[in-house]
Amino acid sequence: MTDDKKNKSDIADDSKFYHASQEAEFADKAPHGTPQTRHPAYRLAFRDTDFLLREELRPVRFQLELLKPEMLLDEAGVGSTLVMYGSARIPPPEAAQEALDGAKDLPEDERRVVENLVKKSKYYAEAYQLAKMVSEKAIIEDGKRQFVITSGGGPSIMEAANKGASDAGAESIGLNIILPHEQAPNPYVTPYLSLNFHYFALRKMHFLLRAKAVAVFPGGFGTFDEFFELLTLVQTGKMKPMPIILFGKEFWNRVVDLDALADEGTISKKDLDLITWCETADEAWTAIAEFYGIEG
Repeated sequence: MTDDKKNKSDIADDSKFYHASQEAEFADKAPHGTPQTRHPAYRLAFRDTDFLLREELRPVRFQLELLKPEMLLDEAGVGSTLVMYGSARIPPPEAAQEALDGAKDLPEDERRVVENLVKKSKYYAEAYQLAKMVSEKAIIEDGKRQFVITSGGGPSIMEAANKGASDAGAESIGLNIILPHEQAPNPYVTPYLSLNFHYFALRKMHFLLRAKAVAVFPGGFGTFDEFFELLTLVQTGKMKPMPIILFGKEFWNRVVDLDALADEGTISKKDLDLITWCETADEAWTAIAEFYGIEG
């Protein structure tokens, strides 16, 4: 995407007023040698970071964090997405043996954790394959790209998703979030579709606003959070049904007893039908294609 397209709102010729970017340039060129012009109160409100970060401006920051990604994805021609959730800790298959070798001298409980993560490295491969397969199909509807791969932008399963799209020659989205510990986008996210969030709520909304299908791989609290919120939205009718693909039946049945929830009566048996179990990328795409009547 060219700078001309990205800044098209700033170069329209039919406005009767100067655009904000031009007004900012005027402000930069104006004299700043008086107590009045040097004081923060004189700054243009939209350029005053201290002002924008005040507690009272939280509703405005919510709006900005909703609006910016929406505008960028719309300008990028993204019609729908295939969202892929999963762990940030599962190693890729090529790093599995190295991880096992490094765990040989660890205490038994720590070694077992490494071994369990390595067992799940196959899901890195399946996430990669699913993203690559779907991206190669390059489905276009109404002039917009469909099933654009979207991840949380981080490592492991998220990296596999973006890497699969990249190796297929396709663009993909990464929705990162600022955390107290360092986090950076993985190198396979398309730079102009690499988005960053402060608010979890707004990030979660953008995961689902364009989602046409969601693939969920083994993961931790973050994956659980996204997965169960999605189930809740569909179960309660707040969101239209879509393929919710769950990879790793052995993992999920061990860590969450969904059948027990139904037996206890806290969910209905039919709620379990919201989930489609898969182990391979081919199975996942077949489920998605059947849901939408996609041939080939």
